[in-house]
Amino acid sequence: MKPFTTLTGIAAPLPKANVDTDQIIPARFLKTIQRTGLGRHLFANFRFREDGSENPDFVLNQEPYRKAEILVAFENFGCGSSREHAPWALLDFGIRCVIAPDFADIFHNNSFKNGILPVKLPREVCEKLMEDARMGGNARLSVDLERQVVVRPNGEEIPFEVDAFRRHCLLNGLDDIGQTLEHKDSIDSYETRQRASQPWLFA
Repeated sequence: MKPFTTLTGIAAPLPKANVDTDQIIPARFLKTIQRTGLGRHLFANFRFREDGSENPDFVLNQEPYRKAEILVAFENFGCGSSREHAPWALLDFGIRCVIAPDFADIFHNNSFKNGILPVKLPREVCEKLMEDARMGGNARLSVDLERQVVVRPNGEEIPFEVDAFRRHCLLNGLDDIGQTLEHKDSIDSYETRQRASQPWLFA
């Protein structure tokens, strides 16, 4: 998993509450267990018309937001079903941070496990950040996980809190497998002892 330290990028404003996982990645695209290739289906029902053409009114179909790395939304982002494809689709599109007043619990957990930083900030702060985002490519946001601040284009720093263990994992690019491999030496030592004392287990 790619470490998350400091991200400075284009932020896309999505002034919606209760954005559920079926809106993030519709169920008809859940035919794969691959983490790549889902970005083209992100927010498909918003991004595309019934004939498959782009909806020019949707923010991610507009410049400079086609290259957004940060998404600013409202309450209860990621509600609905527990599909892990939702953070996969966001990440594959290029979004590594979502800022909202709060998140659905399962989506919140899945985001951390897949290298996406969900930042909780009050509604009034999210509204300010959306106004910043609407300024386009010349008004980039910075998200500094090490210092735990969001930096607005005007230089104002807005603090946020992240669980210490989750922060450690993101800063070091550790998913569940990576966390296990941190104990590789101990695991190898245990298996060596087991092979010596109970060789039939490894036959």
